[in-house]
Parts: sequence; C-alpha cells; structure tokens
Amino acid sequence: MKIETSDLEAFVAVARAGGFRDAARLSGASASSLSEAVRRLETKLGVRLLNRTTRSVIATEAGRGLLERVGPAFDEMEAALDVVNGYRDRPVGSLRLNVPASAARLVLPHIVPEFLKAYPDVRLEVMTDESFVDVLKAGCDAGIRYEERLEQDMIAVPIGPRVQCFAAAASPAYLDRHGRPEHPRDLLNHACVRHRFSSGRMPPWEFEKDGELVAVDPTGPLIVQAGGASDLAIDAAVQGLGVVSLFEQWLRPYLESGALEPVLEPWWPRFSGPFLYYPGRRLVPAPLRAFIDFIKTFQA
Repeated sequence: MKIETSDLEAFVAVARAGGFRDAARLSGASASSLSEAVRRLETKLGVRLLNRTTRSVIATEAGRGLLERVGPAFDEMEAALDVVNGYRDRPVGSLRLNVPASAARLVLPHIVPEFLKAYPDVRLEVMTDESFVDVLKAGCDAGIRYEERLEQDMIAVPIGPRVQCFAAAASPAYLDRHGRPEHPRDLLNHACVRHRFSSGRMPPWEFEKDGELVAVDPTGPLIVQAGGASDLAIDAAVQGLGVVSLFEQWLRPYLESGALEPVLEPWWPRFSGPFLYYPGRRLVPAPLRAFIDFIKTFQA
C-alpha cells in the first residue's frame, strides 16, 4: 500500500487547524483539494481519521494516533529544510506572524517595508487576532503580544517602542457641552466609547498619577470590537459622541490636528512595549531568524 506524502501532509494540516477552510488559508491549498487528499488517505488506510460536522473537524482516535506519530516527522522535515536554507545568501520562504491590530497599525509599518527590501525572497503573511493564540496551532511562526500575555515557555524579543501609553480624548465640541473631566471618576458622568474583546471581556479604563491607580467602568452609546473597529471608535469621538480611550500613538494624528482634545492627560498610564514571541525549539526557520536579527538591529 503506497501512501502519498502529500496526502499525509494534508491530513496533518487539517487536523492541526481543526477545519478544511482554516487549513487551506494557512497552507495555501484549496479546501477541496485538502478534502480530497484526506478522503483518499482514509480510503487507502481503511479507517476514518476525521469526524466532520458543519461546524468543526475533529480527529478520531485513529486520527489522533496518526497525528502524534507523523506530525513531529513533518516538523523535522521542515526543520531540516531550514538548515539548508540557512546556507543561502538570503533566506527564502514564508514567515507568518499573528499580531493584534494595534501592532499591525503601530509597530509593523515601521519595520516590514525595510525588512522585505532587505530580504526580497521572504514572503510575509500577517494575521490579526486580539486573543493569545498557540502560534504553531494557528499555523504561524511567531506572534506579537504584550508582556502580561506571554506564556513562560515562549522566547520573547522586544519589538517596536519600548514604552507606550493609553490616552483618553474627546472632541472639543463634546467637552464644551459636557465639561472637561478633572479626575478619572468624572468619566462615570460622561458618554464613553468602549472596546470589547472577542472573548466578551470589556476591560475597565485604568489611569495612574503619582502612584495612585484608578480603574473606572464608564458607559456610553457605542461599543466596538477591540482592534478591528477602533477606527470607528475614533470617528465616533471626533463626531462628538463621547470620550475614547486608545493607544496614544493611534490618537496622536487627531490630537495634533485638533479633531480631538486630550482628556485627563496627567493620568495616562504607561506600560512596556510589545514583544515578538515564538516557541523555544532547537531550530528556528530561516525567515524568522532573519526577522529576529533584523528587529534587533533595527532597534539598536
């Protein structure tokens, strides 16, 4: 019985992604070709490897056993190819990053163009996600997150500004109508534009001044998804719907133009900047190693 390596590779991709569409997006193959490859493999083996429903694809007991044995083998094959890639004058291949929208908006634009000019044979794919994810399970080589959201077994490398802060702002017209807050608790009497994460969590707004920490949970006419709809939140604030709180760097153009006015600026909290993180493993893919070396030099 001859089993095609490509069929096994398709099975591993689908089993790890938990679905044909996600596997197709991550691998670059079509969902139909992956489905046909898995069906062909199951027919040759005479056993079902994946249980398929309209909502999910889950490996059977036989599928899990196969994945446990062949998955590491494919990882080793990729690592071996990375060793060869390391001997090239310039790294070749794909680099997939999982990042929050704030990093895609505020950090990567200052790095990616110059990196791709330096490494024209690397193809970079950036996926945005506000939650912490298993980068390997998501089909990514590395991710960008903040220190409090990093797992201990990850290797972390600083990327982007080392100090950032959250800012609060509102349109001058709104503040003229409703008054200018002097203390964070004053926001409880104001309309505020809030952000909610995909997990459903809507974190309170935190402020700090002279060692005093204050967290408030204001209400308002608009709640948007964190990251993906932040521009809508800013537009709403510019139109006078209320106070918005977001990365200061994100709000800076509107503050400089006068479309928004700083609110409680002495209370804006500062925090450490983001990190590029990746699993600690023996061999790092050549495109990722090039990116790590580049950001270290870029920030030097």
